[in-house]
Amino acid sequence: MREELLAVIEKNSRIDLKELAVILGVEEIDVVNEMAKLESEGIICGYHTMINWEKTSLEKVGALIEVKVTPQRGQGFDSMAERIYKYPEVDAVYLLSGGYDLLIIIEGKTIKEVASFVSDKLSTLDNVLSTATHFILKKYKEHGTIFKKEHADERERITL
Repeated sequence: MREELLAVIEKNSRIDLKELAVILGVEEIDVVNEMAKLESEGIICGYHTMINWEKTSLEKVGALIEVKVTPQRGQGFDSMAERIYKYPEVDAVYLLSGGYDLLIIIEGKTIKEVASFVSDKLSTLDNVLSTATHFILKKYKEHGTIFKKEHADERERITL
C-alpha cells in the first residue's frame, strides 16, 4: 500500500482521503495512519501547489545555476550544498555528475536580482570555482504537469 499511496499523492496531494482509501482498497483510517507514519519518517516532506506564474500579474525570473566547487575533506560536497541551500532565494540544490558539481534553482523578481545573487553571494563563497547561469525563459512541463495544452486543429476540412 505504501508505494501506491505515495504514487497517488505525488500526482495529487489534495486527493480526498476517502477517495484515496477506495483507490487503495483499504479503510480510511488505514490511510490516515499510513500518511502520519510517512510524515513522521520524513518520507513525505511537504505538500506543494504548482502555479503557472506566467498566467498571473506577478513577474518572476527563474534560473538554473551550475556550480563547480572544491569538495571539503571529510564532508565532500555536503557542507557546501548546505551553505547554499540556506539562502532564502534558493529553491533547490542538487549534486550532479559531469562538468559541474551542484545545480541550484532560484527565483527572483528580475534578471538583475538573480545575477546579483550569483555575483554577490554565490561566487564569493570559499571553494566555488566557477558558475554558469541559465535563465528559464519558458516552462513547458514541471513535475509531470504540462503548462500549455496543445490546441486542437481548428482548420476546416475540405475534400475534393
